Amino acid sequence: MSELEKAYVPADAEAAVTAKWDAAHAFHAMPVNAGTDTYSVVIPPPNVTAALHLGHALNNTLQDVLIRFNRMLGKPTLWMPGTDHAGIATQTVVEKRLLADGIKRLDMGREAFVETTQAWKDEYEATILEQLKAMGASCDWERTRFTMDDMCATAVRHAFFKLFDDGLIYRGKRLVNWDPATRTALSDDEVEMEDIDGHMWYLRYPLEDGSGHVTVATTRPETMLGDTAIAVNPDDPQAEAVIGKYVVLPIVGRRIPIVGDDYVVMADPEGDTKAQYASGFLKVTPAHDQNDWDIGLRHELPVINIMGPDGAISDQYGWDDISDEARQFVGMSREDARTAIVEWFDANELLAEVRDYSHSVGHSYRSHVAIEPWLSDQWYVSVTDDRLRGSALRAQTPDQAPDLPADVSERSTEMPGDGELRFFPDRYARTYQAWHENIRDWCISRQLWWGHQIPVWMRLVNEADASAEVVEALERVGIDEAVRVDSQWNPMGAAHYARRVTTTEIEEAICIPPDATLRRSEAPNTTGETELVTAVEAAGYTRDPDVLDTWFSSGLWPMSTMGWPFPEDFPETVGLLQSYNPTSVLSTAREIITLWVSRMVMFNRYFLDGQVPYNDVFIHAMVQDGHGQKMSKSLG
Repeated sequence: MSELEKAYVPADAEAAVTAKWDAAHAFHAMPVNAGTDTYSVVIPPPNVTAALHLGHALNNTLQDVLIRFNRMLGKPTLWMPGTDHAGIATQTVVEKRLLADGIKRLDMGREAFVETTQAWKDEYEATILEQLKAMGASCDWERTRFTMDDMCATAVRHAFFKLFDDGLIYRGKRLVNWDPATRTALSDDEVEMEDIDGHMWYLRYPLEDGSGHVTVATTRPETMLGDTAIAVNPDDPQAEAVIGKYVVLPIVGRRIPIVGDDYVVMADPEGDTKAQYASGFLKVTPAHDQNDWDIGLRHELPVINIMGPDGAISDQYGWDDISDEARQFVGMSREDARTAIVEWFDANELLAEVRDYSHSVGHSYRSHVAIEPWLSDQWYVSVTDDRLRGSALRAQTPDQAPDLPADVSERSTEMPGDGELRFFPDRYARTYQAWHENIRDWCISRQLWWGHQIPVWMRLVNEADASAEVVEALERVGIDEAVRVDSQWNPMGAAHYARRVTTTEIEEAICIPPDATLRRSEAPNTTGETELVTAVEAAGYTRDPDVLDTWFSSGLWPMSTMGWPFPEDFPETVGLLQSYNPTSVLSTAREIITLWVSRMVMFNRYFLDGQVPYNDVFIHAMVQDGHGQKMSKSLG
């Protein structure tokens, strides 16, 4: 018998122990009879951007402790492993790697780029799973899932179709958080606020009648090219003399009105910071500021987009009245245009003052560049609908959220899931509640190639060329309102909507479900997906090139990994939903309460008759460096 080593070397035993566990199917979960006390956890799927870090080690250790403890208690346990395709994050790192080799994504084409990204995914997914196994994680490895595998893809397509058909997904022209670096829209919770040391510029706008000028205060002089009004608070002493008058917008020559609006902060040297820096007059640029957009809606102002998707000044995206003087700024970056326009105002004696000013600016959570409020057509989930927002709020336990908003109906003892969601520590229940109380509809379209492509085919037609069914459906709706159309496509299993995009143009959208949904459809003339796509494209419709926000597929994770919506199509999953959903606990970090926890609760409750995806949410501490920076795979 050989002498034992003085020091235990884990690596010498790990591979052999793991092999024995695998051979014995030690962690494989099986469906159980109704009423059996089970314990289940779905792993927060790591992004396939890079290898795991210490933060993952912490979270997975916590989950493993909970799973092993309950397994030792004799409970049937399921710890579901898997990985996330992480659309924008993975596409960004792959593009950076390609650019280092002198290769541009656009030169490759979509198909080749997706193949390259798939290879990246395969490499890092294998690394991630090996790391988890090396940690001794007692996951059910036979059930490992990926957010873009066939099972999850079916769930995503079915969920999109049902939400679309139920009127909870719509397309509209809205002001979005635009990332000029990755050139895609972002949702509100993908924007991180950063404190910036900048300036407040005071610009003079001449009154049309020649009686003087008004001075606006702005941190973004470059957006003045898209101004469509000046606003002043009606209670301001200056207001009475100027409301209803017009100014001539410098550089552009546009005639814009002065309107009264309560949003405007009145100047007050003794007031708060905003009042101390205010001039009392606000330049209103509806296409490039959310608050200005809201003012524009209240006063029915024109919306003029003066930038392109790269953040440069452009007259190709809705700026029709460009003057000769303004053309010198076309093609400049936001930053260069800011400098040049300030210099123009100074040279023309219209720059009244410049003051140092610190303020918070939204930045992309991936590229870390300043986001640009930008007007574009995007897809949204109507999370403000009570079926989603209200359901998410009612899920909270009454002791952690005793007071629901006035517009949300009370919890019901007869509704599964109401009052069953608890946060640990308690304080994070308030984070969750506050998010839903102030939520806006969720922008789910991303201008990327890596991800679930949106399953909608569209065409733009002149009203004169539209079908009678479309024209009739739109008879009583205004611009940008979508309505369901009863047409030839519905009996074939699709959903057909239309919206008026201008006074003469109509956009039609047909959502096609996956084969699995079509096979179960009650529509009288249902055909296969391939045949339906062929017919739709022959009629002049083209598939939307955008992909879904990563968090859409992640929001379905507790269901899609267990075979929803059609477990019979994936026999290994039959009985899992009934046995292990709701799961017992979600262990995660505070930063994704809004990004992930919220969406899982909404989707699970909507698609599973009110059932919550988990009973407990444990928010663990975060591993940070000496500067307070959280661990991140994408940072290396």
